[in-house]
Amino acid sequence: MFIVMIVLFVLGYLAIALEHPLKIDKAVSALAIGTLCWVAYAFGLFDILTNGFSPEFNEFVKHKEGLGDMSSAKSFLENIRNLSGEEKSEWIIIMREWLVDNQILRHLGEISEILFFLLGAMTIVEVVDQHEGFKVITDSIKTTRKIKLLWILSFLTFFLSAVLDNLTTTIVMIALLRKLINDKQTRWFFASMVVLAANAGGAWSPIGDVTTIMLWIGGQVTSTAIITRVFLPSLATLIVPLTIISFTMKGEVEKPKSTESEKQFTSPAERKLLLFLGVGGLLFVPVFKTITHLPPYMGMLLSLSILWLVTEIIHRNKDHESKSRLKIIYILKQVELSTIFFFLGILSAVAALQSAGQLFKLSEFLNDNLANVYLIDLAIGVLSAIVDNVPLVAGAMGMYPIEAAGAVGFAGNFVQDGIFWEFLAYTAGTGGSILIIGSAAGVAAMGLEKIDFIWYLKKISLLAFSGYIAGAIVYYLQIQVLM
Repeated sequence: MFIVMIVLFVLGYLAIALEHPLKIDKAVSALAIGTLCWVAYAFGLFDILTNGFSPEFNEFVKHKEGLGDMSSAKSFLENIRNLSGEEKSEWIIIMREWLVDNQILRHLGEISEILFFLLGAMTIVEVVDQHEGFKVITDSIKTTRKIKLLWILSFLTFFLSAVLDNLTTTIVMIALLRKLINDKQTRWFFASMVVLAANAGGAWSPIGDVTTIMLWIGGQVTSTAIITRVFLPSLATLIVPLTIISFTMKGEVEKPKSTESEKQFTSPAERKLLLFLGVGGLLFVPVFKTITHLPPYMGMLLSLSILWLVTEIIHRNKDHESKSRLKIIYILKQVELSTIFFFLGILSAVAALQSAGQLFKLSEFLNDNLANVYLIDLAIGVLSAIVDNVPLVAGAMGMYPIEAAGAVGFAGNFVQDGIFWEFLAYTAGTGGSILIIGSAAGVAAMGLEKIDFIWYLKKISLLAFSGYIAGAIVYYLQIQVLM
């Protein structure tokens, strides 16, 4: 079943990639592999766990039996594998309880944090959009030249994602794109570049991406070091693709038809108020996390509750038609729930592979076959385009403890702010741009704009990879100069 889980994931991944030819919504495939991987895991539970494939269960056994180290835990599991009868049945019960009460519930909690965060952010953006708050911004962007507009929006995304995070920024920017660009294919291209810019911007900020947050909180990197040493590589990741595009992209964007003749349901003051509250609420989330040390989704839901309260107050005396368009209880019906289900399926499938140990085996393979820390990090970055970067980074954090600085300073590979950790923040943060499904920002854009996987592969992947390699070269040269 260990291999079956991998086969199921690959088949589901192909179904997602071939969504348009198959005419099957990607959320269907994601939900299928998100459950079937766990089903296969449950059926092969005894064999998988007694073979020592799951480092998490090995740790569980080590503490449960009071064993000295992980090798002792693996030896203990080998003995369990040879049991039969009642003793074997007792251990099967223990394993099932561990799977349901420990693994599934823990991973469900982590996934729920992301889903509630996403749902809150999407709702806030939709509320601002319905109140025409983004009109304040779009009216100030006068240019219609494609390449100029692309540079403006890409840099806006790059810096905004460092303050918010790449997922929230992508949701906001796609809402802006819908107000600026009418043609679907052009909007797909701009949305894809937004994904690339959001991932690049999130990589150099300690709060810009889930993986950088993990490394920052875990003590592998400090905020000052990651900002100063990963900024230039991240910038190169964006500038190189933009420069390449500048030689080929021509023409003007076609803006959506003006709705000025249609009935206006909001006043200019209300538009500005909702834009201020919406963006302010999103910016409040990292502040909330820093002050309370609570998960970011709680700050997002608090911001949504404040926005909800304000809309209830300002619309309470309006006519029914206005309320039906502007009250959040009605706006919630327009939120893309298929994107939420897509996230749920993908993250559940990856969680199963993490729990059963496939991702850990992948990390071991990289460690055994790539001796150079640069090559390991580059490989993790490329793999993060296929598998979620969070468990990959979590696996790296578990495999490589932080070393004492001693006399090597920051140039040591595994010390705090060492080469391995800083370069990992860059590669894991930006490598996901190579495929549309490789990052939370990409998955959100794919769900919101219905971007075709194959289209992205043909039009964007090579651009993203060129930026990824360019940024890696910049980091390497930067280290050579600093050393």
